[in-house]
Amino acid sequence: MIKLIAFLLIFLSSAAAQDYKAVFDCSSSDARFILSRMNLVEKTMMMIEKNGDTPIFALTLHGGCVPIVSKEYAEVTDDTEIIYIKKAQEVLIRLSKKENIEIVACEMSLEANGLEKEDVLRFVRISENSFIDTIKYQNNAYAIMTFK
Repeated sequence: MIKLIAFLLIFLSSAAAQDYKAVFDCSSSDARFILSRMNLVEKTMMMIEKNGDTPIFALTLHGGCVPIVSKEYAEVTDDTEIIYIKKAQEVLIRLSKKENIEIVACEMSLEANGLEKEDVLRFVRISENSFIDTIKYQNNAYAIMTFK
């Protein structure tokens, strides 16, 4: 009987859903690459959910990646890259509707890219310094995934 209980405890603990914590840190200024990574984040989230597990994600955006969070991205994006930023922002908007994701933009990068806080999409949290946020996520056992 004790062996059966031990077996059941081991089986049930291995069958339990798992949390997947990751921070995706984007500093790239290559719009096509940003789009590909945003699609990959979305697919990864769906795959984890499909397996019955829970993704707990954060996106920290800084450097050349911040135009994706602006309602006015066309004003600061090269004409040849606007279509990619538009599509990447569409993915970002879909992701923002998920429960377990936080989207953070660096205030210093917004300023460096000539973007106003008022033009940032409403679901984006503006951080004084996204490096600090990324460090906090790592200190809380989030795996770091970078877009460079």
